[in-house]
This record gives sequence, C-alpha cells and structure tokens, in this order.
Amino acid sequence: MPKLDWLGKKAVVNHHREVPFHLLKNNDDLSVGDPGSGNLLVQGDNLIALKALLPYYAGQVKCIYIDPPYNTGNENWVYNDNVTSPEMKEWLGRVVGKESEDLSRHDKWLCMMYPRLSLLREFLRDDGAIFVSIDDNEVSHLRMMMDEIFGSSNFMAQLVWKARQHLDSRSLNGISTDHEYIFVYSRTAYGCKLKGKSRDESKYSNPDNDPRGRWMSRSILGLANAKDRPNLHYELVDPTTGLSYPCAVNTGWRYNRETMALKIKEGRIIFPKKPNGRPREKVFLNELQTTSAGFPSIIDGIFTADGSQTIRNIFGTQIFAFPKAPDLVQLIIDQSTDKGSIVLDSFAGSGTTGHAVLAQNAADGGNRRFILVEMENHICRNITTQRLARVSQGYKDVPALGGGFRYCELGEPLFDERGNIRATVSFADLARHVYFTETGEPLPAMKEIKSPLLGVHNDTAVYLLYNGILKDKSVKGGNVLTTNILAALPVHEGNKVIYGTSCRMDADRLRREGIVFKQLPYKLKVGVV
Repeated sequence: MPKLDWLGKKAVVNHHREVPFHLLKNNDDLSVGDPGSGNLLVQGDNLIALKALLPYYAGQVKCIYIDPPYNTGNENWVYNDNVTSPEMKEWLGRVVGKESEDLSRHDKWLCMMYPRLSLLREFLRDDGAIFVSIDDNEVSHLRMMMDEIFGSSNFMAQLVWKARQHLDSRSLNGISTDHEYIFVYSRTAYGCKLKGKSRDESKYSNPDNDPRGRWMSRSILGLANAKDRPNLHYELVDPTTGLSYPCAVNTGWRYNRETMALKIKEGRIIFPKKPNGRPREKVFLNELQTTSAGFPSIIDGIFTADGSQTIRNIFGTQIFAFPKAPDLVQLIIDQSTDKGSIVLDSFAGSGTTGHAVLAQNAADGGNRRFILVEMENHICRNITTQRLARVSQGYKDVPALGGGFRYCELGEPLFDERGNIRATVSFADLARHVYFTETGEPLPAMKEIKSPLLGVHNDTAVYLLYNGILKDKSVKGGNVLTTNILAALPVHEGNKVIYGTSCRMDADRLRREGIVFKQLPYKLKVGVV
C-alpha cells in the first residue's frame, strides 16, 4: 500500500508514545450539574490530554467525532487554522527540530494530525468508529494518513456533506464549493455498522388482499448483457395470457429461468395489463430482513448556517465562527452509538459534540457520555463551558436537555525532570497508570481504589505497593516487597506482577511464588501505548 511522506514525518510518527502521562485536575468552580454524570470537558493541549485520558478510557469509546483545522491558509482565522499558532510553532520546533523551519503549511498540518490520530485510535472499541470532518484543502492527505494509521481495510466511507445552503458567487473560478467531507473508519474491519435510515413503509400496500400482507413492486431488470450472462436473457411469458415480454438488450432479467418460474408460481411476478408494459416483482414488507434502509453517503438538509444560528440563539451573538450544526453531529451519534456509549471529541471548539450527545440522550432516553478536549483556555471557559451549561440547564425559552459535566485541567506530568514519581501523585493516580501500562487496558471501574491488588488480567494479578497502601507507617511506607508484605497482600493463586520501590525477597522465592517484581519508577514504561 502506498504511504504518504512529508517533511518531519520521522519525528512525529511515534511521538505519541513519547508523550508523558499527565495528571488531570478537577476544577469544581467550572463544573456544571452532577459531576458524576460521566461527562468530561478537559482544557489543554489535546495531544497531552489524550495521553492523560488513555488509562481511563482506552478501548471504551464507541464514536469519535473531530472537526480539526482545515488548513485553509487563512492566518486571520486563528482558531480553525491554528497550525500557524505560536503554540504549534513551539511544539513543532521542539519535536521536529531545525527541520521545522522548512515545513510547508501542509507539512505542519500532517505533523500536527498524525500523533493525535494515532492516540485517538487507541480509544476506540472494537465496534467503534471515528468520523473526521475535512474540506478540499487536506482531503487527499487525510485519506492516506488515515489509511496508514487505521488501516485501509477499516475504511468505511467518505461521506459528502452539502454544507452550503446557497450558491457562493464569490469564487474566483466561478465554482461554488458547496460541500465538505466526513471520513469514517472503524477500529476493526466490519466492526462498526451504521443503523441506516428508517424504511419508508408508506410505499407498501395490499390492493389485491394478498394473504402475505403489504407489498410494493420493483423492477426485475438485471444488470448484465447477453455476452456476460446469457442465462439471464430470455423471453418471459405470462402463463395467463400467453403474452411474451422480451428482456432489455443490455441488461436482461434479474433472475434466471428457474428462479423466475418459481416466482411466477408463487404469485410474486406482476404482469402488465398492456402488451407494451414491463413485468415487475412483489416485495413483501414482512419478508424484509431489516427495518431500515442504508445510510446515504450524501448528507443534505443540514447546513453550516444551522450551526451559526444555534450559537446566536444560545449567546445572542455570533461568538464563534463556523461551528458545526448540532443536527449533523447528532445524526452521526444516532447512527453509530447505542444508548450507553461514550463519545469523544478532541477538537471540541464551541462544544457542538457535547450539545449533540445531550440532545440525542433527550431524544431517545439514552445515557451516553461525552469526553471533550479544547486547547484554547478562553474558548473552553467562555464558550464551550457556557454553551454546555446553558443547553443542559435550559436557556431563554429552550427546555433543559439535562446532564452535567466535570471540568478538568492538565496537571503535572507523572514524573519529575529527574524521572522520579512526583510526591503529589496519589495512590489512585499511579494505580491507573500502572494497570494500564502493564495490561494495555483501563483499570476496572471501582468507587475507590483502596487495595494493592489492582486487578487480574489474563490470570495474572497486578499489585501496587505505594504511598502506604497497606497502612504501614514505616519510612518505606510498606512499599518494599518482603515476605511479611507478601503475606499481607490479597491472595491470588496464579502469577503476579508486583510494583514497588524495592524487593527484599530472593529470586528463588519470587519464582516459586510466581512473582515478577518491577521497581518503581524505573520499570513503569509510561510512554508505551
């Protein structure tokens, strides 16, 4: 498979593995409603934020929707074209090095997107899917990059969204670009299937009182010429009238003679009353295997202007440029999630995805949860937070959608500059990182983490000795593995991995007990995804 190459790729292709884990800090003053609702808004660099969220949500997200910068080249459009921002310039200089000075805007965009998409992939469930909005500026680059990260076999669709409601007469070439795209990739091949649109049953009736119930007719013309499928080219005879109906020269019939004869016998073929008419087939409603039709690859009837109008309704002014329409994102959520799903958006902007999750929950009684990440502090505090607060609690004459959210900010890295675990790191914080880096899965949900036994994965128990978890008040705080400490640990009969500051048990005893000891912080591989 051909791969996309660009200046700076070597520096960023594995950069997501090198990003250190950071802690998340709750900001109760900016949280809204019930913090226990499961909804989360994180302010900070989305690359760092995604890495911080992995120990909590890896492999648990059903739907990811992102609306990243389109890289239009318009440097005056700061938020939506922030590949030229000072923050991005600093990041590129640090990660790519001197080479970053020679990057084109397309190189910069690819460098920015690649590690973020790589991390996003780790959040998806096996039956999950990611939806990425884009326009013509980077559509070809994005397709190749996502083929590389997610796998070309996991490509589901390149949806076309008719975003513009009215023709644009300002174009220099005279063409009104009315569309954008939405790429859809699943986590695993055929792992995700959209629900499709509800079937229009109004087309079904039963004018002849057929005991099989309501039906509609469809063409029985085929798609193959006589050279390719000669068995589909023959004259069809009405057994009642004896009239003969030739097939179309270039298409033939849908069925061969034997199948057609059976359908005639079962009364499924409708012959025309006029000699020049075409026979058709009855299709019975109760014999359809699904109650829905396919989801169309062209989305129409929802426009960019709808998103702008929503913002004006909420804030009384156009406080955010070109937000996505909530109905568009809600349509995606409705099609790709169940009622208990987690939805992630790491380019949150004005908070359209969170708004859409709450709206869909209100529509079908669901309990979906959203995770949003917004980099810009001003936007996150004054727009994203305010929008979600207003739509959840109600505003003007618009009823409340319900739901609250917890507001978080990025805290310190797990390790200090000397590679030691920071003194501020709690047992619960470290436990989540230890379990995730050991197993690749989030720590099983629990109200409080009060035990050194974090969980059992593939018949191996994972233990953490840290911060006096065994109530040992000694200098070492019970963080050293000794025979006495081992006897105090919750029992597991199989293999064990034990993290601690040091070990006082000899190698033979460890082997007999089925223990692999890993010393903190040196054996904690926090960069691995």
